[in-house]
Amino acid sequence: MKQVALYLTLLSAGIATGLVGGYRLYALRQPEQPMALSPKPVARAITSQTDITLPSLPAASAPQSRNFIAEAVERVGPAVVRIDSSRKVGGNGPGELENPFFRRFFGEQEMPMPERIEQGTGSGFIVSKEGHIITNAHVVQGADKVQVTLKDGRVLEGQVVGVDPVTDVAAVKIDATNLPTVTLGSSEALIPGQWAIAIGNPLGLDNTVTAGIISATGRSSSQVGVPDRRVRFIQTDAAINPGNSGGPLLNDRGEVIGINTAIRANAQGLGFAIPIETAQRISEQLFSNGNAQHPYLGIQMIDLTPDIKRRVAEETEITAKIEVDEGVLIVQVMEQTPAQEAGLQAGDVIVKINGVDVKTSTEVQEQVESVRVGDRLQLEVNREGRVLSITVRPTAFPVDQMG
Repeated sequence: MKQVALYLTLLSAGIATGLVGGYRLYALRQPEQPMALSPKPVARAITSQTDITLPSLPAASAPQSRNFIAEAVERVGPAVVRIDSSRKVGGNGPGELENPFFRRFFGEQEMPMPERIEQGTGSGFIVSKEGHIITNAHVVQGADKVQVTLKDGRVLEGQVVGVDPVTDVAAVKIDATNLPTVTLGSSEALIPGQWAIAIGNPLGLDNTVTAGIISATGRSSSQVGVPDRRVRFIQTDAAINPGNSGGPLLNDRGEVIGINTAIRANAQGLGFAIPIETAQRISEQLFSNGNAQHPYLGIQMIDLTPDIKRRVAEETEITAKIEVDEGVLIVQVMEQTPAQEAGLQAGDVIVKINGVDVKTSTEVQEQVESVRVGDRLQLEVNREGRVLSITVRPTAFPVDQMG
């Protein structure tokens, strides 16, 4: 269908994420000044040890200067953990593959792969003295075994209480008490240029600390390259590498403001974190219920611009005449969803939700995410020049449909 083709074309601008290769910084040395030449060079002999003066070295016991980064890490570091996960992947075991009847049945080209173990390493942080840990969903999702290593060297079995692939947040529990915990801060007042500190276990190097600044806030999931996530990300240039996933991003006071979660494969100095407000809200549901619910309308939408308006009129099967130039255009209404039951149609342009102006799909998603499943959402839409008020009651997002 032309409509679906256009929608896929418009989504194809997303940038894929992945792993970042290492790099080095090289210091530049200032060029040496040309040596002044003397017509009569004079040689001077060293006649005694007093002719040589060496700079004095500081005493070995002299205390090193401390800064806010060191102090923040000292407070938070004991509550940052390493998470090792493993799972069995593959079909039949090696014994079956060596069985001649088994090999004859499948043939050499159709032999199933032997069972193997996939392993991964990530980070997490303790939020309660009773062993509640927050990490990324992709660190532990599907794991058969999870081990948590504390900074004091203890290795404990971790129980995955719940995972939420929609926000990439997971909850893990260990059997321990009187544990060190982090202090949760706030990301809502962050501004670019503020300090950012990351702690984690990149590439298996435990308790690694990196520092930088907040580069930007409110990055949409499509900008980061994960359009199926419901998160507005914090961007930072604090070094984040494989293994940092699930570790805390701190402010200059040592408070957790986010979960380090993603890096861009085609750039350096671009890392992204889930705001702590999102992580806290989801993890509370996971620890309480084992799952998290997300409000769901059942629409496909796109930011409306004059160019999109023209392309929709020329290239899609949407017959409605679009009379406005900005807002959020509904491209498709899914069947048997709250949107269809409420009477929303392809070609409707959402301009307000619960009295709040919306101009982007991200803003619509934020307003939907701000209510609970079953709550009333009042949508103001423009349908061929008419302004309509439509009430929708979202249901729970079908997580099992995520790819």
